[in-house]
Amino acid sequence: MMTLAINRRKLGNGLSVFLFLLPALIVYGTYTLFGILRTFQYSTLKWTGIGPVTKATQIGLANYVRLMGDMHFWHAVENNFILVFVSVIFQLSLGMVLALIINSPLKGARFFRTIYFMPLLLSTVATGILWQLMYDPYSGLFNGILKFISPNERLSWLGSEKVVMFAVLFVICWQYIPQYMILLRAGMTNISEEIYEAATIDGASKWQQFWLMTLPLLSGTIKTSAVLSIVGSLKYFDLFWVMTGGGPNGYSDLMATYMYKKAFQEDMMGYASAIAACMVLICLVVIVVFQFMTRSREEN
Repeated sequence: MMTLAINRRKLGNGLSVFLFLLPALIVYGTYTLFGILRTFQYSTLKWTGIGPVTKATQIGLANYVRLMGDMHFWHAVENNFILVFVSVIFQLSLGMVLALIINSPLKGARFFRTIYFMPLLLSTVATGILWQLMYDPYSGLFNGILKFISPNERLSWLGSEKVVMFAVLFVICWQYIPQYMILLRAGMTNISEEIYEAATIDGASKWQQFWLMTLPLLSGTIKTSAVLSIVGSLKYFDLFWVMTGGGPNGYSDLMATYMYKKAFQEDMMGYASAIAACMVLICLVVIVVFQFMTRSREEN
C-alpha cells in the first residue's frame, strides 16, 4: 500500500510538472519546431513567397544542389565562423577581464559596472546608426583621428573590403562584451570567499588563485557563455544589416543577411528556405561537436 501511494504521488507530481510546462511547450512547438519543419518543406519548392504555397513548384533537392555551388553562400559561412572566433576569443576574454574588475574591492567598482553595461542597453539599430556616423569617411570621428596621424589618409571604413569586417566586428564586441561580463560576474559571486582566504594563507598569488581556482570553478558559466556566443554568432543578422547591408559587393554578408536578400529582395523564398535550413544544420552540428569536446575534456 505504501509503495502504491508513493507511485501515485510521483505520478501526480509528474503530471503537475507536465501541466505547468504545457503552455511553454505549445508555444515552442508552434512557433519554433513547426517553423523549422515548414522551412525544410519550403526549401524543396520553387516559390517566390508571393501567392499561395500550394501553387509552388516541387523541385526536390535542387535548391540544396545549387547552394552547394554558390560561392557567395560559402563566403557568408566563412564570415559567420570569423564572427564565432572573434566572439568566443575576444568577447569572453574581455568579458572576464571586466568581470574581475567589477568584482574586485577597488574604489568605483559600482560606477564602472554601470558604465561597462551601458552598450548593451542600446538597441541594435541605434548602435548601428551611431557607429555608422562615427565611421563616416568625411565627418566621422575615426577619420578625424586618422587625419591627425596622417593628413592625407582617409578610410572608407564600411565601404572597403579590406576593413569592413574589422569595423563591424569591433562594434559587435563593444556591444556584447558587457553581456558576458555580467554572466561571468554572476558566476564569481557564487564562489565562496573562504576558498580565496585559505589560498592566501597558503601563499597563493592572485594569478595562481585566478588560474587554479576561479577559472575551474567558472567552467560551467564559461561553457554556457561559449554556447550562447557560438549560436548567436552563427545566426547573427542585426548589426551587419544595419551598418553595411552585406556590402560592399556582398563582402560582409552573413548567412542570415544573404538569406534575407534572397527571400525579400530577390523573391526566392524556396532558395532562402534552403539557406535557413543549412543554418539550422550548421548550428546543430557545431553545438554537438562543441558539447562532445567539452564533455570529453571534463571526463579526462
